Amino acid sequence: MAGASQSAKALATGAMRMSKRILLSYILDWILILGIAGIGGGFNKGVQNTNKRPFSLQDPSISYPYREDTVSVPVLAVVALLIPAAITMVISLIFIPGPTASKATPKSLIWRRKIWEWNTAWMGLGLALALTFMITEGLKDLAGKPRPYAIGVCNPDLSAIDRYRVGGLGQNFDLSGATPILVSSDICQERDPGTLREIFASWPSGHSSFSWAGLLYLSLFLCAKFAVGIPYFLPNQKTIHANTYEYDNSLRHPQQHHTGHPASPHGSSTSSATRHEEGSNGFTPPPRNSTAAPPIYLLILAVVVPIGTAIFICVSRWFDFHHHGIDIFSGAVIGATTAYSSFRYYHMPIRQGSGWAWGARSRGRAFWVGVGRDGYVGEEGWTAKKAAERDMHDIESGSSTAALKDVAGAGVSDRGDVEGGNGIGRQEEPVETGYTIRSQG
Repeated sequence: MAGASQSAKALATGAMRMSKRILLSYILDWILILGIAGIGGGFNKGVQNTNKRPFSLQDPSISYPYREDTVSVPVLAVVALLIPAAITMVISLIFIPGPTASKATPKSLIWRRKIWEWNTAWMGLGLALALTFMITEGLKDLAGKPRPYAIGVCNPDLSAIDRYRVGGLGQNFDLSGATPILVSSDICQERDPGTLREIFASWPSGHSSFSWAGLLYLSLFLCAKFAVGIPYFLPNQKTIHANTYEYDNSLRHPQQHHTGHPASPHGSSTSSATRHEEGSNGFTPPPRNSTAAPPIYLLILAVVVPIGTAIFICVSRWFDFHHHGIDIFSGAVIGATTAYSSFRYYHMPIRQGSGWAWGARSRGRAFWVGVGRDGYVGEEGWTAKKAAERDMHDIESGSSTAALKDVAGAGVSDRGDVEGGNGIGRQEEPVETGYTIRSQG
């Protein structure tokens, strides 16, 4: 109970010190993500204004019988949306920051990292699914391609072929298809607008795109957090970031690094390969000992299960006669593209980011960066302007240790994160307060 009370107090303190500008900018991001999904919903419900491609009554590719969905829409929503959302939330709240974080790390920093990783996990997932939904439903309305079961559900009025004929060389209805006749959707005796919209919504496959968007994103997230991937040679360069205060876990006072490298917006860390090299008296291990393959059970959980599920959903659309092959392939490409793009929008590369998401935008660049600025991270961090000025005044007045300790406890700057690892022990993680030392004069 005491631990929960302390965590809640630390979160409240950090929230009060956080810049309202940054908070509003991310609320706006969430509103826009939901707005994108809303546009997709509008496309889905706009049954009166969708295109319906003319078709031939002799076309065998659209003469299959109607079958119920093997994977229904509610099941698809659970598999591609709710399950990935639940898994990413649990991992963010339980496995972050991981056993490599020092026990001296303030709880506010720990909880700020947990909540930030949770937020970015859901923003990436939401963006992937919202974009996929909007793109897929928009293309369905534009293309108006008949499904494989189109003729059976359409129930065409064969006595009115001449009235609804729009093309083709045939003069009379010929079941052999030698001289096809193209007719419009008006020949259908099925008059329900929703059903007609579904008949002519074959390309691209929504099940395929949605499943790949959600499940590939989940797979990338799991691979990043648990270092699942094909082994590769680690970079052999030291990565020391300069001019940052580091929260010293043994002395409990700020340290200052002095090197010739520019400051990093996300703290300093040294790769495990570099530390191994430094601590081995000049001995360099052979390349084959520089890395290893992850356990097979992680490969199954992070790759085989989600990707295999997406593939099954795609194939089910084929044997249910709901989509043509190109519809399924196109949907998978759309979903995979949005999943990867959205993952990289909020997360560092799997091979280089040690499982972390990108940090937040800085206070002065929350909504706009302008020409001449390099990126959305500046020196001011997440802290509200008045709180930052007060902390700097405390530091300059001689109470720097206490002030920095208070700042670290409040958890207000992204540079104070427990950076450098993936939450499962890949790297030791220094904890920093997030203040940059500026040279005077």
